[in-house]
Amino acid sequence: MKLYNTLTRKVEKFNPLKNGAVTLYTCGPTVYHFAHIGNLRNVIFNDTLRRALEISGYKVTHVMNITDVGHLVSDADEGDDKLEKGAKREGKTVWEVADFYIDAFLKHTNALNVLPPTKIVRATDAIDSQQEIIKILLKKGFVYQTQQAIYFDVTKLDDYGKLSGQKLSEKAVAVRREVVTDKDKKHPQDFALWFFTVGHFSDHQMRWDSPWGEGFPGWHLECSAIIHQELGEPIDIHTGGVDHIGTHHTNEIAQSEAAFEKPLANYWLHNEFLHQDGGKMSKSGETTITLDDVVNRGYDPLALRLFYLQSHYRSHANFTWENLTAAQNRLKDYRAMADMRFQIKPAAGDIFTSFEDFQKLTLEKIQNDLNTPEAMASISQLANDTKEVVFSTNEKEFNKFLQFIDGILGLNLLDSKDISDQQKDIITDREKARKKKDWAKSDKLRDRLKEQGIGLRDSEHGPIWYRI
Repeated sequence: MKLYNTLTRKVEKFNPLKNGAVTLYTCGPTVYHFAHIGNLRNVIFNDTLRRALEISGYKVTHVMNITDVGHLVSDADEGDDKLEKGAKREGKTVWEVADFYIDAFLKHTNALNVLPPTKIVRATDAIDSQQEIIKILLKKGFVYQTQQAIYFDVTKLDDYGKLSGQKLSEKAVAVRREVVTDKDKKHPQDFALWFFTVGHFSDHQMRWDSPWGEGFPGWHLECSAIIHQELGEPIDIHTGGVDHIGTHHTNEIAQSEAAFEKPLANYWLHNEFLHQDGGKMSKSGETTITLDDVVNRGYDPLALRLFYLQSHYRSHANFTWENLTAAQNRLKDYRAMADMRFQIKPAAGDIFTSFEDFQKLTLEKIQNDLNTPEAMASISQLANDTKEVVFSTNEKEFNKFLQFIDGILGLNLLDSKDISDQQKDIITDREKARKKKDWAKSDKLRDRLKEQGIGLRDSEHGPIWYRI
């Protein structure tokens, strides 16, 4: 298997730390609002990676965090905590906001047929582990304390910024006029490990005691703490969106490697943005689209999943309703192909004489840095062929083939059920009418099926039904 490693900036052969096993950490949601479809692209990327690893024979231990404290509106450690902002918006406590949007996120990922992580850890459930890392960094001289926060001193590391390839002197400084920057912060890129409940954060709802004073952790620290607590260093793969490369993941690497003197992860994978009207989606945007919006317009959640898979994870994708409609139509074609397992007829030609070769080729495309567009091109061609061919292949082999596709793409093609015996009888009666050239009766029976959501396509091998 080959994967693009952001750390080395090249596609590399994947070599796990242990034979047959993979440790995977994925950055989860900040739960102050609904995840939009740009966020969900990252979720499907993570799920596709995991599926590719598992179908390649690896046992994957997958840990995902949930950020329910400490993520400020600016990556420069300025502004409000996003959970506090959500609580003010909705007139709830931060705990209520977090619980509500965690439930919503899990509901949406379930609708998208995302495999549940081996373990999900909330940032607020890893406070002790975060404080332990601060203690280690204090002893090693990597941090300093001001009246407002405890900061990591980025100048203490010669290779700070190695993930992005950007030198410390080159990094731009984000400035927000509506907040006051800590005047005692030594370097603009120094990042907070612990905020004290003073000044701007004196009314912060989430707060914990610590050896240094009451406060709450910074955003970057939770991932390092959860990885250390659940998986240990180094892990095989760490993922996230490309927006995490320059700050969040860079800071994770800095604090973890300074504390434990080991690499945090051997492979870093990042997905590109989903654009709408040429711009990146954000939760603060007025045109943000959620999965509920997609469903309310009559689209299947798995059509959205298929839409994501049509683009390589390292390329930009542009969302339009027209593109989603095309994905939904493609999903219908795939499901029509799956329904062929109920229509196998001995008289038809066998399209699956090279099934094993097809599976091998598709797997090679997926193992080549998750090349889902190329894999889907092959599957789509096969789905198109089924419009005119009724399979005479062994039903067991056909189910095995569909299970393979579901394992890679997660489309639940095997979930469809056969039509009823009554509907089959209507098809039989219609065929009898056609042979007698009783076109009126034939059309009437066809219309009855159409009313029940079943269409018919006549072929040289007999009628082929499909769902409308």
